Amino acid sequence: MKKYKYLGFLIYCLNFIDISQIFCDAASAHIHHHRESFEKERTEDGAFNPRSNNHYVNGEHHQEFDHEAILGSVKAAEEFDKLPKEESKRRLEILLTKMDRNKDKYIERNELKSWILRSFSMLSAEESQDRFEDADANEDGKISWEEILQDTYGSDSEDLAIDDKLVNDDKMTFEAADSNGDGYLTAEEFKAYTHPEETPKMFPLLLKQAIADKDTNNDGFIDFQEFLGNRAKGEDKEWLLVEKEKFDHEHDKNQDGRLDDGEILSWLVPSNDDIATDEVDHLFAAADDDHDNRLSYEEILDHHDTFVGSEATDYGDHLQDIHRFEDEL
Repeated sequence: MKKYKYLGFLIYCLNFIDISQIFCDAASAHIHHHRESFEKERTEDGAFNPRSNNHYVNGEHHQEFDHEAILGSVKAAEEFDKLPKEESKRRLEILLTKMDRNKDKYIERNELKSWILRSFSMLSAEESQDRFEDADANEDGKISWEEILQDTYGSDSEDLAIDDKLVNDDKMTFEAADSNGDGYLTAEEFKAYTHPEETPKMFPLLLKQAIADKDTNNDGFIDFQEFLGNRAKGEDKEWLLVEKEKFDHEHDKNQDGRLDDGEILSWLVPSNDDIATDEVDHLFAAADDDHDNRLSYEEILDHHDTFVGSEATDYGDHLQDIHRFEDEL
């Protein structure tokens, strides 16, 4: 049953971007993910990790981020990784015709940024759908709080007691995502639950939780000491100076020594717009060979491995993998 659900979601994604001819044989996309977990974790200071968190790790560049930013799907990116170069370029060229809104055979910065933001939204939908199918134990197409408890924490009462704060926060998130208050989450509501940092209706809850966690003097603001909290214990002076610099120049935008509601949300919620802009800069630096501040189809196809990836495998073997997948269904 879960296999059919996956195929249904794949077809939905293809219709959404109107490029089904590209992925007519992509139903065999491998189920494992580029990254091990699609759950959003927090940074050390409590903010949500930005989507680009794994783009560079310890100075090492990970191309998976670039590929997913173009394709809007981890599964499709994994599929492209296994395609021969010519097939990868053929599919990419079809994508470019969709990306090129003014049909001038060039990809402008604004066109690429719009496409990447669209990809981010599709990636969130895919991540949420994967978890939705895992959590929907009775396969009734909706998620109860009990199913989330089981999926996230298991049934051990001692584990639930240990994670009491996390459980309570998750319950509040569940209730905020449950728009009609019926005690269940539809697929769209579940996306708000799994990606509250990308769902504006969830921002008041994120703000409320952050203030409850850090505003120890109950004045409605978060000052530097409250921002540090228990993280400062055992840290040296250099660490404190770095954190103070970050607080003063990145978070405290009006320079009044404390974070108000808007500044708290700006700290908590990564800006996909800023991330998309950075990704556009990165891809242009890699592919704009003539430095005319636009990408020709030829330039992108010459750098196809930067945008979508591929490897020189036997395409016949790839087709056999597809047939095996279809036979299993």
